[in-house]
Amino acid sequence: MDSRQANDNWFQNAAAREIHLEQLKRVELFNGRAAMIGLVIGVITEGLTGSGIAHQIGLGALVDGYAACQTKYLPFCF
Repeated sequence: MDSRQANDNWFQNAAAREIHLEQLKRVELFNGRAAMIGLVIGVITEGLTGSGIAHQIGLGALVDGYAACQTKYLPFCF
């Protein structure tokens, strides 16, 4: 009787793993598609407005500071 219960537990665990992997595949597929759509929307918005993706999400000051450092306009750049 114990071997049958152990066998049943093994099959239940294997089925649970398969269900989990299938759900994970679907979620990752959705995340990838959402990221691609977001990037395309960002590029289209950049083309229409002229402001880059970093500016669109509020990180423009970081990018501008990096550009200023590259051109040596800021005396405190590393």
